Amino acid sequence: MKTLATILLLVTTGLTGRTQIGADSIVIPLEGNAWSASASMRVVYFRLKHTGMIRVTTGPYFISDYNIKDTGYINLTLTGRETETITVTGAATKDAGFVPNNEGNFFYWGRRGPSVHLNYPLPEGANAEWFYNEVFVPSGYDIKGSYFMADGFTQGYFGMQVNSPAERHILFSIWSPFKTDDPQKIPDSQKIVLVEKGPNVHAGEFGNEGSGGQSYLNYPWKAGNTYRFLIHAQPGEHNKTQFTAWFFAPEEGKWRLIASFLRPQTHTWLTGLHSFLENFEPANGDKTRYVLFDHQWIRTDQGQWISLTKARFTGDNTARKGYRMDYAGGVKGNAFFLQNCGFFSNYTPLDSWWERHPAPNDAPPEIDFTHLGK
Repeated sequence: MKTLATILLLVTTGLTGRTQIGADSIVIPLEGNAWSASASMRVVYFRLKHTGMIRVTTGPYFISDYNIKDTGYINLTLTGRETETITVTGAATKDAGFVPNNEGNFFYWGRRGPSVHLNYPLPEGANAEWFYNEVFVPSGYDIKGSYFMADGFTQGYFGMQVNSPAERHILFSIWSPFKTDDPQKIPDSQKIVLVEKGPNVHAGEFGNEGSGGQSYLNYPWKAGNTYRFLIHAQPGEHNKTQFTAWFFAPEEGKWRLIASFLRPQTHTWLTGLHSFLENFEPANGDKTRYVLFDHQWIRTDQGQWISLTKARFTGDNTARKGYRMDYAGGVKGNAFFLQNCGFFSNYTPLDSWWERHPAPNDAPPEIDFTHLGK
């Protein structure tokens, strides 16, 4: 990312009308593209796909000209006079990346930054009863507002969050088959039923992104440690499936039951397996997150362990529209990785396929299912 010189909006250098620089221009709304660096300073970010001269103005005032010698993210530091937009002119602005307006509440989503996913295809004909994954967040990347989601599947998701400087969650949620953002509108026949939860686990409902049953454990997980996640699906009678989540922390050396939920109108093994990385704190959308996912395994209903070594990298609508392109994913060493936010310039093409190569001694996890979580 290129950093242009600080612009002192209180000391403008005159009105526009200087040397012609090109007809192309973009108007960047600061509400969706700038972050506060201090009480009187904001940093605005945008991405250029072309090089060349650009001119920055605000209203009728000329600020400065810059020669852009490389593509990627640019940031401008604004100090002083309040302004709602800046205008950047020049051929280099063609197809620039930024959040252009607030249609669909995109200032909010743009400030959160792009969410990215790894989608693990299942072997043909395999009924996945169990899904195992390991998560490693390097030191310094456990930014407030991060959700490192390890075990996602068609009906729910399970992973770890940074909720505040003093609080971190191990979060497991199941969507109701009834489509609504208001859990109070779910008919009793389609509500998610809590079967069991582990010690100190909070359980209830959630909404605003679909609705359903939610559980979480306050646990002080640490960046630099590897955590293990395990999901179980058991299709049963009366078109209902029970989903159960366990969490293993190296600090404790044992599996913890998080919760077990019964989902109506559902008779299935685990499908749509995936992991994702998201930021749910818009004020921290300018900070980079990074996570490694390793040792993905499923165990079939016949007791066979199968290693998952392929993944498709995808992104949400913020990424697909090109409003934010600070996203990446792929393979690092023997593991998959995801990275987002922070306005880094090198990005990974969406919908690309990746294959990790497990270490020679890679083996299925050793789990005592008889005493799991007890």
